[in-house]
Amino acid sequence: MENRKAIIIGCGIAGPAVAIFLKRAGYEPHIYEAQPGHDDYTGLFLNVARNGLRILRELGVEGRIREEGIELRAMNFHSGSGKWLGKIEDPSGEPQGFTVKRGFLHKVLREAAQQEGIPIEFGKRLANLHIAGDRVTALFDDGTSAEGDLLVGCDGIHSRTRRLILPGAPEPDYTGLISFGGFARGVDIPHEPAQHMVFGKKAFFGYLVKRDGEIYWFGNLDYPGRPSRKELQSIPQAEWRRVLDDLYRNEIHPVPDIIRATKSEIGVYPIYDLMSVPSWYKGPVVLIGDAIHATSPNAGQGASLALEDALVLARCIRDNRSPEAAFRQFELLRRERVEKVVKYSRTIGQRKHATNPVQVFFRDLMLPFFLKQASRQSNAWLYDYRVDWHDKVPV
Repeated sequence: MENRKAIIIGCGIAGPAVAIFLKRAGYEPHIYEAQPGHDDYTGLFLNVARNGLRILRELGVEGRIREEGIELRAMNFHSGSGKWLGKIEDPSGEPQGFTVKRGFLHKVLREAAQQEGIPIEFGKRLANLHIAGDRVTALFDDGTSAEGDLLVGCDGIHSRTRRLILPGAPEPDYTGLISFGGFARGVDIPHEPAQHMVFGKKAFFGYLVKRDGEIYWFGNLDYPGRPSRKELQSIPQAEWRRVLDDLYRNEIHPVPDIIRATKSEIGVYPIYDLMSVPSWYKGPVVLIGDAIHATSPNAGQGASLALEDALVLARCIRDNRSPEAAFRQFELLRRERVEKVVKYSRTIGQRKHATNPVQVFFRDLMLPFFLKQASRQSNAWLYDYRVDWHDKVPV
């Protein structure tokens, strides 16, 4: 039980969370992050659904997310012409989750890991892996290395770890949409615990309002090819502002005002997902979170699935004789759920594509019916997944 070392690749969401749980399971985790420093003030925002909040509660940081985040109890839908299409809200009255800036969630989890005495090294980009029996060595591109009893790849949708251990695995799929967004102030919009969705004439638009008046907004747009994040970010900000002004100039209030009030940088990202990979591990190396089952942001479940993975994996490791047996059990416990969520999220994204007048007509005709049905039906399978750290893993 002593001196078992765990190498964690990535210090985003899954990395610090699994490191904390692995320490509880008796391991000595060490986190290695490719970026040269923390990213507390970069990126846009994400939703931590209530299934993810339960994991944050186990980690002791749920309160910080509730305090900083925007409570989400409903999603309100309008057409580009201003027609009210309906809303989705949970019949139980419980919040669906909290929306927080991505960098803030990273910071909270990183600080929690540091408070546990878990070492974190930045500027450590994984170059290669060497597996010898039940030991694994991570080789970094700065010439250094780290040896451990197991390695957890938490390095995102374009995971280097995945490509090293599963070179023939499917690559992420481009959904055909890009996402862009930012933060604005100075538009008179009342705060309420809801996300507002507008199926615009040219592109989709969504926004939330924080108690202090800050507006979190995002949009989605069809974009050809298979763009990379680097490619989209190489387009000047002035050009993106021109594009967005053209897209939303004639939309309903307050969409054009939000675009004009955005003074900070606009973030632009391609939306990829990763539905199914034949295996999640090889020897003493396992993948979790976006590295093995990336979901598009439409269902607001990416962060929560990563947090679930962290707890379930560490619990499997705690309760099994060998890492490989634990990894096998982890995959069996998680695969069906995460693939269902990825598929569900992709389906939601497909509804945003309609711009043809005939498509728009039928969408606006049928969507109120579907929204009423969705509000009546329980999303318990999505939000009310529960896993307790103290329970033994089912055999």
